[in-house]
This record gives sequence, C-alpha cells and structure tokens, in this order.
Amino acid sequence: MKLYTYWRSTAAYRVRIALNLKGINAELESVHLVKDGGQQHSPAYVEMNPAHLVPTLVLYDGTVLTQSLAIIDYLEALQPDPALLPPDPVERAHVLAAAHVVAMDIHPVNNLRVVAHLGDTFGAGPKDKKAWMCHWMDRGFAALEQMVRKDTRFSFGDTPTLADICLVAQYYNARRWGVDLTPYPRLTEIEETCLALPAFADARPEAQPDAE
Repeated sequence: MKLYTYWRSTAAYRVRIALNLKGINAELESVHLVKDGGQQHSPAYVEMNPAHLVPTLVLYDGTVLTQSLAIIDYLEALQPDPALLPPDPVERAHVLAAAHVVAMDIHPVNNLRVVAHLGDTFGAGPKDKKAWMCHWMDRGFAALEQMVRKDTRFSFGDTPTLADICLVAQYYNARRWGVDLTPYPRLTEIEETCLALPAFADARPEAQPDAE
C-alpha cells in the first residue's frame, strides 16, 4: 500500500494512526500542500484524487481510496482486530457521533482551502483567520467534552476508537493555532493517554519524514 500524506494534515494523521493501530504497513508519499502552489493540485495527483485533498491510499492492486473516514472504514473491514468501532449498535453510534463532531463539524471549516478562501475572497487577515479557526474548534471541543465518557481510559472505553483518532489529530491543530484547551480537561487527558501509545506517537506530524 502507498499512503499519500502530508505531515500537517489532520486527515492524513487520522489514517496514519489507524494504520499503526491495525499493524498495517504503508509506504508514505509526501504531497506538500503549500509548496509549488500545492502539489495536491498537480494533474497526476488530481487524477487519483479529484478532490485535490490528502490522504489518498493506493492498494496493492492499484485501487485508489480517498477521504480519511472512508479509508479507515476500509482498514476496519480489512483488519477487524483491534476494532476501532464497538460491536454494540448504540455504542457504535456514540463513537461515530464524537468522531463526526471533529471530521464533519470542525475540520471542514478549518481546512486549508477554506482559510485561504477567507483571505482571497473576504480579505481576512492572519488574526481573522486564527479567530475563525479557534472559534470552530472551541465550539466542537465544548460539545466533545460533554459527549465522551468520564470514567474510561479513552473516549468510550479502555481501548482507542475512531473517536480518539479524530480527537488527537484535531488537538494537534488546536495547539498549532493556540486554542486555549483548559476548558477541556477530559479531552486533554484522553490525548495524553493516546499519545503514550506508540501507534499514536509514531503518527504525530513532527515524527513524519516530511516534517519541516
């Protein structure tokens, strides 16, 4: 397998964690989202991923998968153990809801292309862009702080799930943009627990070969 990734991409970070937890090896191919006008816009890459986004996972037979949650769902089906989603339908729904707060509520409006559009179209400066990013992360984290369990090691149990994967990746972005995380002690505790595991630690942006 080959994973097209970028060290600072939180979506790619999610997939790297999932691969590590599953014990699945993938060759990493860097797609620089800023250099050369954004390598994700190159014709060769767009042919694989028409959305101009990372990550992209290319399977052994050449099949191309895109979108981080879809890729992780494939990995879950390919290698069910350890499970990233609980078997119980209600528990599964709780985990997915928490993961979606990050992947569908926070991340889309904090994406690099959205922030660039704020500047290019509406004249938003660096301070405005930072305020935008922090606002939506605060909104999402405030919800997540109430949604996760209070008496477990991870968000919803004693093993990591998709919710923890999404949380840890987004927390990296939050720290990068200077979000005040003191109102979210439970989320911070979960992040610390996760990063103590090699599967999470080895997937960190700063640990990637293309880190700058």
